[in-house]
Amino acid sequence: MKKIVTTLGAIAVSATTAHAGGIERSSQSAAILFEKGNFVEFSLGRVSPSVSGVGAGTARSAVTPTPGQASGDMAANYNQIGGGLKYQINDNLSAALIVDQPFGADVNYPAGTTYFARGSTAKIRTMAMTGLLKYTTSTNVSVYGGLKYQTMSAVASVPFVRGYTGSATKDGGLGYVVGVAYEKPEIALRVALTYSSKVKHNFTPVETTTVALPAALFGMPITVETPQSVNLEFQSGVAKDTLVFGSIRWVDWSNFQIAPKVYSTLTTGGALVSYAKDTVTFNLGVGRKLNANWAVSASVGYEKPSGGFSANLGPTDGKKSLTLGAVYTRDNMKITSGVSYVKLGNTQTTLGAGVPASNFAGNKAVGVGIKVGYSF
Repeated sequence: MKKIVTTLGAIAVSATTAHAGGIERSSQSAAILFEKGNFVEFSLGRVSPSVSGVGAGTARSAVTPTPGQASGDMAANYNQIGGGLKYQINDNLSAALIVDQPFGADVNYPAGTTYFARGSTAKIRTMAMTGLLKYTTSTNVSVYGGLKYQTMSAVASVPFVRGYTGSATKDGGLGYVVGVAYEKPEIALRVALTYSSKVKHNFTPVETTTVALPAALFGMPITVETPQSVNLEFQSGVAKDTLVFGSIRWVDWSNFQIAPKVYSTLTTGGALVSYAKDTVTFNLGVGRKLNANWAVSASVGYEKPSGGFSANLGPTDGKKSLTLGAVYTRDNMKITSGVSYVKLGNTQTTLGAGVPASNFAGNKAVGVGIKVGYSF
């Protein structure tokens, strides 16, 4: 049971990060450390969100710039890639190298509408490489930790804010990861707690606007810190060939913002991207071994809405998800696939003064992924 089914938890939980809280795109799991022996894997995913809204108010009330006007689908499809290598140094010590894309954004409001944010675009790209060491004691308690090197870049065009554009070239920053776990192999039990630190990036953005501002505001450096997080991941056999798995993930989004100086001046202290509250995401699932080669799983996820207004460049709040997964194992090869349907939470955006600018409701995302692993 353990060889086939335990992988299902990782693919199912990671698939549901499609449009998770903030700009998160990876669960930043350390699960590869718990593969047996030497192991290498590569993953590829595709996420297709559908996010649209309507200007708040009516033409008669006219309390917003474009009351009743549809935004069109403003969330572009995107791909996710990742990989990892785990090496068993000796009976007690192992190492892993993980590559992922932990954060990202793809915003593209259609230009051919009458909605106030038409033509607005934004992209955020990150890539992280994490090196970990794990020491396992004779009591099946293990401790692990290591360093993460992360790169980040961003570009945005927001015509409705005085013709604003801004870009920040790629910057690298260091963070760290620490964790502790307990395993009971005879029942496929594992509980792992992982902390990932924030990573600081220093940018000197290039900004433009159609209005005159003091020259000193242009080219001013800013600091962006991607958020710290805590993962609690667990799994346990509950019957012959049956496994229950899940996770609880906290992310410190309330201390994250991207606020270039020119944009903040134009919006009287506003930020391109910011969040009022942290997020806590829950996932729970069950996996079942069907035969010597095949296993399947199903899991559900929930992220509580934060409430209040959302950013016009990220108009969703909370989520509910359903994920189905399957694993095919043969000899040293393991192929894992998953598909997730995510119902995105309703929200309102604002242009300031506590007045709703738009209503976003009934939105969704579909994510599919495949992971190929090989033991050697």
